[in-house]
Amino acid sequence: MVNTYLAHDLLWGVTPEQLPADAPSWVIESISAGQPVVVRRALSAPDQIAVGVRGRLREQRYATSMATAAISRRVQPEELCHVDIGRDLPALRALNHLRPMLDASGWVWGVSGSAGFELASGFAALHERSDLDLILRTPQPLARTQALEMVKFLDATVCQVDLQLQTPFGAVALREWASSARRVLLKNATEACLVIDPWNPQEQAA
Repeated sequence: MVNTYLAHDLLWGVTPEQLPADAPSWVIESISAGQPVVVRRALSAPDQIAVGVRGRLREQRYATSMATAAISRRVQPEELCHVDIGRDLPALRALNHLRPMLDASGWVWGVSGSAGFELASGFAALHERSDLDLILRTPQPLARTQALEMVKFLDATVCQVDLQLQTPFGAVALREWASSARRVLLKNATEACLVIDPWNPQEQAA
């Protein structure tokens, strides 16, 4: 698993010439400016990786793939936990507030979404109303009671915080796992399905 590219990883190396011929002009502009692409949860050919391109507008998201041989740099969400870019925005204030709790949690965590993109690339992606997106690497089960306590910490911040639990079988939203729902939505490269236990998705309701 060491060399596997994971969802939310940021990759550099795509050039405008490598984009599909019908790629929108804003995609070409983003890549030409040197922006990274983000790894998506989707299947791809063995020598390709499914990625997405971000535009300046929220609705500007473009799905494509890139050759693994073209990758020149990779930044993972957990590398961004303690990056400081000196901007005073709610999402970054929330990150500062949550950092001690996340560091003390015992789990590996990281920053994804707009905050992760800006922290890694330097390209402005955050604004006053931006959510903060986080991931938590949870190779072993996280108790639902512990998940509920974490949600309480998230809700005590200055902006909406969305945290995904990254299990060996896919991702599940912390808020959903902390809820009273018997089954939760687990997302992986091939599907999104309702499961009782994200760490044992084969277990089904009787």
